[in-house]
Amino acid sequence: MQFDAVINNGRFFDGTGAAGQDVHLGVRDGKLVAISSEPFADAAAPVAIDARERWVMPGFIDTHTHYDAELIAAPGLTESVRHGVTTVTVGSCSISMVLSQPEDCADLFTRVESVPREQVLPLLRERKHWSSPGEWVDFLSRHPLGPNVTSFIGHSDIRVRTLGLRRAVDREIRPDEIELAQMERYVEDALDAGMLGMSTMTTRWDKLDGDRVRSASLPSTYARWSEFRRLNRVLRRRGRVHQGAPDIVTKYNMFLFFGQSMGLLRAPLKTALISLMDVKSNRLLARTIGKLATAINTIFNADFRWQALPNRFDLYADGMDLVIFEEFGAGQAALHLKDALERNHLLGDEEYRRWFRRDYDKRFGPRVWHRDFRDSRILACPDASVIGKSFAEVGTERNIHPVDAFLDLVVAYGTALRWYTVIANDDERILGKIIADRGALIGFADSGAHIRNMAFYNSPLRMLRLVRDAELRGEPIMPVEKAVWRLTGELADWYGIEAGHLRLGDRADIVVINPAALDERLEGYHEAPMAGLGEIERLVNRNDAAVDAVLINGRLAWRDGKIESGVGSETGFGRFLAAA
Repeated sequence: MQFDAVINNGRFFDGTGAAGQDVHLGVRDGKLVAISSEPFADAAAPVAIDARERWVMPGFIDTHTHYDAELIAAPGLTESVRHGVTTVTVGSCSISMVLSQPEDCADLFTRVESVPREQVLPLLRERKHWSSPGEWVDFLSRHPLGPNVTSFIGHSDIRVRTLGLRRAVDREIRPDEIELAQMERYVEDALDAGMLGMSTMTTRWDKLDGDRVRSASLPSTYARWSEFRRLNRVLRRRGRVHQGAPDIVTKYNMFLFFGQSMGLLRAPLKTALISLMDVKSNRLLARTIGKLATAINTIFNADFRWQALPNRFDLYADGMDLVIFEEFGAGQAALHLKDALERNHLLGDEEYRRWFRRDYDKRFGPRVWHRDFRDSRILACPDASVIGKSFAEVGTERNIHPVDAFLDLVVAYGTALRWYTVIANDDERILGKIIADRGALIGFADSGAHIRNMAFYNSPLRMLRLVRDAELRGEPIMPVEKAVWRLTGELADWYGIEAGHLRLGDRADIVVINPAALDERLEGYHEAPMAGLGEIERLVNRNDAAVDAVLINGRLAWRDGKIESGVGSETGFGRFLAAA
């Protein structure tokens, strides 16, 4: 046998943006070693894939995930692999699980990312035996990864390790020179270990879990810009990335991020912020900030990008357990309370309800959630009479304010009340402009987080469908080959990792896609147990006909609707990819 795998008869896109070719591929020792105009014999390899009427391309790169806990518990990350994702990035939004102690890591992660603390904390206490970037990378090198892994070092993780949890969330504390120097060393250590850079967070409605400083904002939000500038100097000198989030509520400090990225009389700082989206609460936003990023890059020699989600932002909720309520005071007060009886007592209090109604009725001011209960749909409830209705409709029927209708149902039924809304990206014409924007990088899936609220594991497939359908309508957004490049090679080159391309000698991370199955099934949501974390039910995507096969490091990981044996239990699939 000449090869480990052959893929014949496919329409091949190499991830560079070049037009597709009808060629045949040979894979050996984890690399693409042959591109032929003639098909290879099936007998030339133990794995032979007929890709007739299929698209063959590099595996997708998911550059914004919160798989940090799941990576430890169930490293196959099969919810991504089955949709063609072969490289994921962890350590986003200032939250990594590298430097700090297990309880600190759990408090940073679980409430913000809506993954149960009662599952995450025991996992970390049992398995987290590292406390430095080098030790963490050594752990990954022995771990049976499914996809490849890249990582940021989280600024909240750095602050907690340096200052301690309580001091890290004390607004009166300013790190002294010794502490700032220690933070710099942690960043240097992370970059030496191959991490992409540092992630930060300045949105204050991301809150801590646990009991010690519950409901304090993430430690990164307490840093002054002098601290960011000092750590950015390390990133700038090393040519690495600052992944951040402006204050999503006010948005004004995005101009400080712009300024840090500028390369006037210095090297530009690679900066990627969340997020370029057409949010219902502010329809002007997507039409302006993308163009603003391009202008700053052009005029001021910056290297700034918005992370963009290439699909509709659907949001589901069980009762009141939803991060959007953290953006205003009444919501924060309720989510601060863990005990259901205590929370219900608050939700039934008339003074509290007046507070909630005032927050809800504010028509102006910064926000992410549209705060319109007309734009909601009740999906499940013990009271069957409300299913299929909005909270506003229930309020009209009961002659009460929509907020009272919502709170009444939450008090009565708790998490048995399941409902749905759309936050952003509901207009495909605007979404097409977002994914074509030069100031955007495609990747804000939040995979592994908000497990009961959303599932965008298949967002690269949704983007390909959007592009293909627009072309069929005669309203092209971009050629398919450019869409493939935006999902693969562009991301790999910007972040500086060995992925995203399929040239001779490149890593054989490959996905075979059936374009005829890029259909409405991509928009569907299902539930499945979350392996390794108590088998809790989470939202997932199920469109298995769209992906025929996935190879990671030349090994077959997914084929014909099934994860191959060994994914997540054997080494030899994914690897830790160090930034170049």
